[in-house]
Amino acid sequence: MYVSRIGFTSLKGTRHRSRSSVDLAPDGPVGDRVFCLVDPARDRVLRTVENPTLMQADATWQNGVLSVTLPGGTAAGVPTPTGETRVLDYWGRRVSLQILDGPWAAAFSAHLGHEVVLARSSRGEVVYGACVSLVTTGSLDELSRRVGASVHDAQLRATFTVHTDTPHCEDGWIGRRFALGEAEIEVRGAIPRCQVIDLDPATGIRRTDALRALAAYRRQGNEVVFGVDAVVTRPGRVDVGGAVVPIAPVGR
Repeated sequence: MYVSRIGFTSLKGTRHRSRSSVDLAPDGPVGDRVFCLVDPARDRVLRTVENPTLMQADATWQNGVLSVTLPGGTAAGVPTPTGETRVLDYWGRRVSLQILDGPWAAAFSAHLGHEVVLARSSRGEVVYGACVSLVTTGSLDELSRRVGASVHDAQLRATFTVHTDTPHCEDGWIGRRFALGEAEIEVRGAIPRCQVIDLDPATGIRRTDALRALAAYRRQGNEVVFGVDAVVTRPGRVDVGGAVVPIAPVGR
């Protein structure tokens, strides 16, 4: 097994970008989902499933500069704290966010058609589940077969796509540790999915019926699941092409 894709976005909900490598810190991928957008009218973190055109925004954060390209133009600069900290809802969990000043609030408010503001979170705060997520090519192939159309791995917005031949072999990874390049992770559980996985990863327009296909064969209680999440047990660098190796438990 090996890593066939690495992906993340510095601004939650925007386009999921492919990368050649990533550094895993104890609290997750360095640079991933550092920023998010806040819906002040609802007092919560903006939800991608309700704002799918967020995927039309391409965000990069490099050397302290956040640059976001939207259909209407580019907003770039160094995010400046306003001094305001707000405790807001993130899918039923309260998170503390630092409100930021800069051109992004106006740009995204115009793009989405309602007021939003930019905020910064502690790494891992605005993640639905554990800080690392994995899907496999074997599972993607099986899902694509059931859908009758190719389901792109970017639609699943996972940190790592792992090349495998067997569909849903990751179900057996829960509770186990794996080496990924210089890093190690421990797989925690299956990932519940929503309608975001049906959206084109570059436009936010619906392109598949993946969620409905999953619901027919991948239910756990009230959830529809695909892929697994994990925590970092040893920090390190992971490159595309790097081996994914199970680690035997102590004493075996």
